[in-house]
Amino acid sequence: MARGNASTAGRCIALGLVAVILLAVGTVPARADDAGLPTSLADAVRMERENALPRTSFYDTPALAGTKPGDLLRREDAAGYAVPAGTSAVRILYHSQDADGRDVATSGVVLVPPGAPPAGGWPVIAWAHGTTGVARQCAPSLEKDLAYGEEGLMPMVRAGFAIVATDYHGLGTEGPHQYLNKLAQGRDVINAVPAAREAVPSLGRKWVVDGHSQGGRAAWSVAELEAGLDDPDYLGAVSVAGASDYREAMVETHRPGDAGAYLNPYVAYAIRALTPAFDPADLLQGVALARYAAVTSEGCWDYAYAAVLEEKPGSPLKPGWDRNPAVERFLQGTSLGDVPIRGPLLVIAGESDRTVPVTAIRTVVRKACGNGIALTLRVYPGLDHDPVMDKSTPDQLAWISDRFANKPVANGCGEVP
Repeated sequence: MARGNASTAGRCIALGLVAVILLAVGTVPARADDAGLPTSLADAVRMERENALPRTSFYDTPALAGTKPGDLLRREDAAGYAVPAGTSAVRILYHSQDADGRDVATSGVVLVPPGAPPAGGWPVIAWAHGTTGVARQCAPSLEKDLAYGEEGLMPMVRAGFAIVATDYHGLGTEGPHQYLNKLAQGRDVINAVPAAREAVPSLGRKWVVDGHSQGGRAAWSVAELEAGLDDPDYLGAVSVAGASDYREAMVETHRPGDAGAYLNPYVAYAIRALTPAFDPADLLQGVALARYAAVTSEGCWDYAYAAVLEEKPGSPLKPGWDRNPAVERFLQGTSLGDVPIRGPLLVIAGESDRTVPVTAIRTVVRKACGNGIALTLRVYPGLDHDPVMDKSTPDQLAWISDRFANKPVANGCGEVP
């Protein structure tokens, strides 16, 4: 992953399953020789160290008694980020909830454009990031480029939007990151918004959510959760390259560098975060199992990629893994397109996406449309996972601007040119 260019988020992953084959879905190029990817663990450690900011006691969990989801717990002005000139950054720690409704503390950062806010305050994009890792040090707010840099995120700031960027619980903060669980990540996005308004009074009331890969799933989840909330300020969701159905996505091989080869430890971690009694050895074998502890604690995305470069062809999954009830619980927490949503939903896919295949996204869209869920799917020819986030950013911003302008959305469902 090349730092500071238009494809900085080579870590933005979702993971899919079909039959007995696991698909790790992410923003990664699938070859170890792609420019910007680490070629060794030492290289990965160097890359992550160079991009890291120190984690301080700000991220430690305070007492939550007397607070409720959405309450601000701490704020601090932050420096060290590579942001457009004049942009201010404020870290926030806020009350959220995990997949089971337990109270947790979640961190994030608010980016505010330079200059005076417009009448009514800055329009807000709640940003949902893709995979950065599962260890505590892997929070985007602890990275100089905020994990995405110029890949969509900074252009949003330049377009005059304030960004409320959650880290997700367990990244930055204490406690296991319930990786890919739509309830956990959706709640983290929603609860960040009122906390950010308390921390930065110049933010306006109206907001949309936009997310890529893992965050694309979170954005769709926000739309689902908002169907049960009384929030007149929520205007809609953009889900980029994340809306796959794990039961219908697959990879044919697990070669070194393939997403399925090196992110399976993240899936095992996610299952254990939901079901603590789960043993990763019931899912993993080979290098994936041998490196599980290191990949999930010692490094982030670059480290995970480099840790299994020597993985031999074949599945890192242990035979019979798919019959484990903990795996089924994990899968149930990832399903999209089954329940109603609130507000307009724009789903974006790259036709040449090697990690979240457009066929998998179309499957979810067809299911959603069959369930009476109105949405728009836009497919970009020739674009892979990272490039579709980058190249579609102008269209995302135009769609988002229309929501703030109260322009109508066609009340249909399906794919548009």
